[in-house]
Parts: sequence; C-alpha cells; structure tokens
Amino acid sequence: QVQLVESGGGLVQTGGSLRLSCAASGRTSSTYVMGWFRQAPGKEREFVAAISRSGGTTYYADSVKGRFTISRGNAKNTVYLQMNSLKPEDTADYSCAAGLTDVYPSAPYEYGYWGQGTQVTVSS
Repeated sequence: QVQLVESGGGLVQTGGSLRLSCAASGRTSSTYVMGWFRQAPGKEREFVAAISRSGGTTYYADSVKGRFTISRGNAKNTVYLQMNSLKPEDTADYSCAAGLTDVYPSAPYEYGYWGQGTQVTVSS
C-alpha cells in the first residue's frame, strides 16, 4: 500500500499564491506518475496537473496552464503544485494521486492511490 499526504492548502486572496506538497509513504519502491485533482462543492472531480515518472513530461488542465506548475521533489514520489495568480474558481479540495502509467494522465482511473486532500480557498 501507498499512503499519500497533502499539505499546503489554506485561504488566500485573489491573485495570491500557494504551494501544495504531496509525500508518499509505504510501498514506494516504484516511482509513480503523480497527479493533482480538485473537487469543488457540488461539482465533479477534475484533473489539474500530472507529471511523468522521470519528471520530464508535465500535463495541465487548460484552466490552470500558465498559472500552476507541477514538479517532483528530490525525495522519491514527492510532488509539488505551485499555484500562482489564484482565482476564486480555483477554490476546491485538492487531492494528490499516484499511478503507474501516464497514458491518460487526466483520467482518475489511471491512479491507484489517493490522498485525503487539502482545502484551497481563494477569496475575492
């Protein structure tokens, strides 16, 4: 089993920045594709960003391109999401996910492990 723990959420004003972190523990002998998803109240979960196992390829939802940056940390299976120019519509619970392939990186079914989530609230 792999456990994922997110941190870094909080309350920020429009235009502000936050950096989310996700660290994996447990059976981390494999290097995973890491992704971020978010879910706002009353809405379906949506893909935000993902990064390949090597870190050489990144994927972004159109809604966050140019504002968010996903990166891998030095520790194995650690991932960050730098969020700049935040908007009220970015308000959601953000979850980290880990999977073995990035054939369809925006598809939740690609990911076998999920964190509990961290809340991001952007005030107008």
